[in-house]
Amino acid sequence: MREQEYYTTSENVKMPKIIYGTAWKKDRTEELVIKAIKLGFRGIDTACQPKHYNEPLVGKALEKLQKMGIERESIFLQTKFTSVNGQDPNNIPYDKNAPLETQVAQSFEVSKKNLKTKYVDSLVLHSPMGSTSLNNKVWLAMEKIYQEGGAKQLGISNCYDLNVLKELYKNSKVKPSVVQNRFYSQSGYDKELRAFCSDNGIIYQSFWTLTANPNILGSIELKTISEKFKKTTAQIFFRFLTQIGIAPLTGTCTEIHMKDDLNIFDFELSKKDIDIINKFF
Repeated sequence: MREQEYYTTSENVKMPKIIYGTAWKKDRTEELVIKAIKLGFRGIDTACQPKHYNEPLVGKALEKLQKMGIERESIFLQTKFTSVNGQDPNNIPYDKNAPLETQVAQSFEVSKKNLKTKYVDSLVLHSPMGSTSLNNKVWLAMEKIYQEGGAKQLGISNCYDLNVLKELYKNSKVKPSVVQNRFYSQSGYDKELRAFCSDNGIIYQSFWTLTANPNILGSIELKTISEKFKKTTAQIFFRFLTQIGIAPLTGTCTEIHMKDDLNIFDFELSKKDIDIINKFF
């Protein structure tokens, strides 16, 4: 297995080309994060959203890993601010009646406590807020965290409207370094949005990458390329994405698939291979 490859983001942050996602892991979060990092992952994605993430168990995992000699500084750690609309109404990790700026600040303090860290490498707005003024308000609060050294870079997730991203980019002092979106045909694979990201130094992170694309993974084209490299079609697809500048998230719970996901850097697709896969988009 070759060492994991990295992107350097617009904020000069070293970000792994494949990231381990912790959504929906519940009580297994600690165990799976430890396993992923020990196997070679160096990027962890989480959120201050108890409804779908167990952020405190990510922190416990990081604490145990540090005792094993794997320092916090060697891990790219990404968390998110999730608005009230995305939270379980019975388990909101901040004061839902506080001003929006205070909600962002409180959420981040909870994340730091959960993750047992003084900073995160990436702080992401989990979804656009529904209006330009609200997006700007949240982003200003996130910029304050960035300016105080709490986050090394900022980003946005679940942003499928290019105009929303353009407005955010135009209005912000600290430009988004990452966009994290579901990678699927219903959004046209964000073709125009990804082009904007590429033109403006924003790295696109994909999630739901395998689950949403059984037609691609089961295609004759991918099977033919996978046979040539003696890799799975999932490995071919992940490698394709990293070679065109996308950082996929993987949330696998099995050791064999974790190893497979990490073993995508010991081969390289040719331009012809990439052109063949690109036809799906």
